[in-house]
Amino acid sequence: MTPEDLAFQRAPAPSARSLGVNRTLRHGQKFRPAGLALLGCALLTGCSTHSLSLFHPKGPIAATALHLMIIDVAIMLGIIIPTTLLVTWFLWRYRASTGRGPYDPNWSHSTAIEVVVWSVPLMVVAVLGYYSYKGVYEVNPYHPTVIAHKADGAPIEVDVIATDWQWLFIYPKQHIATIDELVIPAHTRVQFHLTSAAVTNSFFIPELVGQIYVMPGMPTEQAMLVSDPGTYRGFSAALSGPGFSWMQFQTRAVTERKFARWVAHLQGLPRHLTFSAFDQLARPTINVHQTPQYYSHVQSGLFDHVIEEVRMGKVFTTPMAMTAHM
Repeated sequence: MTPEDLAFQRAPAPSARSLGVNRTLRHGQKFRPAGLALLGCALLTGCSTHSLSLFHPKGPIAATALHLMIIDVAIMLGIIIPTTLLVTWFLWRYRASTGRGPYDPNWSHSTAIEVVVWSVPLMVVAVLGYYSYKGVYEVNPYHPTVIAHKADGAPIEVDVIATDWQWLFIYPKQHIATIDELVIPAHTRVQFHLTSAAVTNSFFIPELVGQIYVMPGMPTEQAMLVSDPGTYRGFSAALSGPGFSWMQFQTRAVTERKFARWVAHLQGLPRHLTFSAFDQLARPTINVHQTPQYYSHVQSGLFDHVIEEVRMGKVFTTPMAMTAHM
């Protein structure tokens, strides 16, 4: 008798309890993927789109952009999902162990496959091209057709100047200006003229209008319409240095009567905004608490003057002490 036989005879027989534990372990391994999937679904129940501003548009331009994005995603999913399912089904059905499917080493062409392979992409490109062409005109920053007949009264003009790291909003017809706060009347078209006194930046209010680049020494236009009064968050969507994280502003949409009262209040403030005052204001500043500032008697032509100064080489240098410990 070999030592292995002796060891086998001395080994105790497995108890019912150990057999049950082994079965439980095997069942646990079998259902582990299903358990992980259920756990993932349970965790996803806490997710919400409330904080995703893009999915809660409050203006026709943002709503149109969301609609076009949903169409694009739906069309692409209409290709990706069936393709994935068919590939998975083919791999499972015609795997080597089943022996299904004829073996034809001389096969080289199929008219049906050619028709599908070429017709589907052509239709997809045609549909995407139609909606792209339509969307370009609907949300065109300079002349968006989606708000052409929805605005009340004359448009409000706002000059926007990006500095390091604040947003200056000038109302040229009202001769007032604000820092890090944009106040506009609801249901009224807002026409922006944008430029930068520092580096290239990006102006973005997700619930109202898509982002647009703001470049030094170059004027850019953007149009917007707010459907509902409220407060919306705007911010810089392009990295621009150590104060980028605080380069945000509040957009308050109010009624026309409240807007008129707000304008009258700012016009009576003692702080004026001149060319020399702008030189002090545009120095690199991190407005940590996004505290707004207000000015009256804005000097005429300030927006164009900033563009000319930047084109002539005007630079607002960032102190080294401001960036050493960021």
